[in-house]
Amino acid sequence: MAAPCRRMASRSVLQFLSCFSRTAAGNSGFRQLSSTGVCRASVQVQSVTEKGRSPWTLMAAVCLQRLPVVSADYSPIERRFLEMQQQLEFEKSVLGDHELRLLQDADRMSRKQSGNYDSDEEDELGDQDIVLAQDLEDSWEQKMNSFQLAPRISADVDKDLTSLERCLTDKLLLLAKQQVGGEKLWLLPQAQWQEGETLRQTAERALASLPAGFKATFLGNAPCGVYKYKLPKAVRTESSVGAKVFFFKAILSDSGPPAAPNAPFLWVKKNELQHYLKPAYKMKVDRFILGL
Repeated sequence: MAAPCRRMASRSVLQFLSCFSRTAAGNSGFRQLSSTGVCRASVQVQSVTEKGRSPWTLMAAVCLQRLPVVSADYSPIERRFLEMQQQLEFEKSVLGDHELRLLQDADRMSRKQSGNYDSDEEDELGDQDIVLAQDLEDSWEQKMNSFQLAPRISADVDKDLTSLERCLTDKLLLLAKQQVGGEKLWLLPQAQWQEGETLRQTAERALASLPAGFKATFLGNAPCGVYKYKLPKAVRTESSVGAKVFFFKAILSDSGPPAAPNAPFLWVKKNELQHYLKPAYKMKVDRFILGL
C-alpha cells in the first residue's frame, strides 16, 4: 500500500515540474537573448540617438545698448511741473548765508549814507579788505559768462551712424552686419554656440569678435528673448534647418578707439530699427527694448 502511494506522489511532482517548465518556456520573460536580438537592439539605440540630434543650430546674440549721455529736453507738462516745484521750494525756503550777507551789506551801506554808522565795526576787521557780497556775485557772473556749454545736439555727428557721439539724449542699439546663408544682414552681434561654453559666453564671444573692441556689462545670465529662423532653401539640409538665437542684454561701459567710417556696425535708435531689421526679427527685438 505504501509503494503505490509513493509512485502517485512522485508522479504528481513530475507532472507539476513539467507544467512549470512548459509555462516558463512559453513566457517571453524567460526567453534567452540571441545575437540577432542584440544587434537589432543596438541598431534601434543608434537610430534613436540620431533622431535626438536637433537640426536647429544654437546661437547667442548680444543686445548692446549705449545709455543716454545727457538728459532729454523737458516736455511742456514737465516744464510746468518743474516751475511749480521751484516756486514751492522758494516760498518754503529760508535765507542762506549769502542772502544774509547781502542784507547785512545793504544795512551797513544804508547806515553809512544816513550817518548812523559806527566806525568801530571797521576797526574790528583791521587791515583786511572788505569784500561785499555783491562783488562776489559780479565775479561769479563773469566766470559764468566765460563758460561755454558743450552742444547737446550736433547735426553733423547725428548723421554718422557709426559714431557713439550721435543722439546724446537717446538710447542707442548696436547692429552688426552678419553672414546668413548667402546674404549679409543687419542683426544684433551673434555667434554660434560651441560645446563646453554657456550661451552667455557665446554672446560675450560675439561681442569680442567685433573689431571696435567694445566692453560691456551683461545684465544677468538668462536670455531676455529668443528668435527662430530657417536658412534659405539653397543651403538648407535635413541636419541643418535653421537657427535659434538667444538674446542677452548688455550696457556699454567702454567705447574703445573711434570706429572707422566703413565699420561693419551701426548705432541706431529704436525708431530706426525698421530701416535695417526684417519685420519678424524686429518684432522679437522690440519686446525687450524699452523706448524710454
